[in-house]
Amino acid sequence: MSDSLTVLVAEDEALIRMDLVETLEEFGFRVVAAVGDGRRAVELAEQLRPNLALLDIKMPDMDGLAAAGAIIGLDCTAVVMLTAFSQPELIQRAVAAGAMGYLVKPFKPEELRASLTVAWQRYSQLRAEQQKTRDLAQSLADRKTIERARGRVQQRLGISEEEAYTWLRRAAMDQRMPLVEVARRTLQA
Repeated sequence: MSDSLTVLVAEDEALIRMDLVETLEEFGFRVVAAVGDGRRAVELAEQLRPNLALLDIKMPDMDGLAAAGAIIGLDCTAVVMLTAFSQPELIQRAVAAGAMGYLVKPFKPEELRASLTVAWQRYSQLRAEQQKTRDLAQSLADRKTIERARGRVQQRLGISEEEAYTWLRRAAMDQRMPLVEVARRTLQA
């Protein structure tokens, strides 16, 4: 699975950053950027839209927690925090920012892979649930539009509810349009 995942790495210590990139590439991740500060991480996340961002907390210019919040706001990237600090307050701030994982240094390479894999899976599940919610909301809105149009047709033509639905469906077929679009046009007329 990691073969197709892109990762942005933000770590202020150059040697650790190079080691992270090498480890990730050995596991099959594609590192699209490796930077030393949070502000640059946010800029590149916006530009490159990686699947995952691996962020150190203590970085110059913009810390990893602020960068995490900004990157998560882009709605395209799962964030995993990578830090030497395990204080509960920092963990809570990472959770509040929306991080999908928190890995404490030093770590084993397998832990890094597992953390990124779990973060991506959870993020993908969250995105799928958000899409289902949007689809259901749109379906409900469309259904309400069709119901209002049905009522308008029923009242205007003095026909039954079933006949009004049939009239709308026929109009949709005749005009080769979705039923909801015919309903919208009926309400606008």
